Amino acid sequence: MDTVVIVLGIAAGVSLFTWVASLLTGDHSWVDRIWSIVPIVYVAVFWAASGFSDARLTIMTVLVALWGARLTFNFARKGGYSGVEDYRWPILRARMSAAQFQVFNLLFIVIFQNALLLLIALPALVAYENQATPIGALDLGLAALFLALLIGELVADQQQWSFHQGKKAAVAAGNAPDERFVTTGLWRYSRHPNFFFEQAQWWVLYAMGATALGAALHWTLVGPVLLTALFLGSTRFTEEITLSKYPGYAEYQRRTSMLIPWIPREGRAAAADAPAS
Repeated sequence: MDTVVIVLGIAAGVSLFTWVASLLTGDHSWVDRIWSIVPIVYVAVFWAASGFSDARLTIMTVLVALWGARLTFNFARKGGYSGVEDYRWPILRARMSAAQFQVFNLLFIVIFQNALLLLIALPALVAYENQATPIGALDLGLAALFLALLIGELVADQQQWSFHQGKKAAVAAGNAPDERFVTTGLWRYSRHPNFFFEQAQWWVLYAMGATALGAALHWTLVGPVLLTALFLGSTRFTEEITLSKYPGYAEYQRRTSMLIPWIPREGRAAAADAPAS
């Protein structure tokens, strides 16, 4: 059977499962629960089709598996597999009629997001179709960059986790937490460093496919482009909710880059005002 047909069949089956599960349970976070798993499956199918012998596909599969392991762990410790629905969906449900939300569920949560999970994995298809291209220094450099971004996301996740654990402990002890939201570590330079590293990893995977092809542009570019668009829209919605809870978040927004880590605005101002040596 054609490898692409196999992958499309898996994607169709996963989409059907997440849609039916959302209807039966009233919980619309099923795509979140398979998010860190199915891209590994898609990439691994192309690796298996190569006879597990192509070096580039081997590297891509290992990298995506490491990405999935990190995300699965972080999602699990936040209670993502315990039946807790994404906090944003009840807010959206309150803004829509029941029929409107079900259309949104089918078209966006189920179809669009499952299609996106397939699209971001398709640089592996490009690598599969161009196995004759030998692996080189650029591939190894991109793999190293992917790992660096993965470590960055791991650090950002841990800093956020530690902050919220400390916040919970303070509240449990009857004390007001010193800070309402995390602003230290990597979060001093980006309001969402974890989101930045997450997107960047898939841009690197696209570059690995493009390296196999020998061309910078390929139609699979649609994957990371749509992923970035999704993150931008989701981030703005998330920040809207955060700002409604914590008015002080506006000042954090003013001084801190939204995604790309950068020098905080007050830091840049201080550097500009410093006397010349």
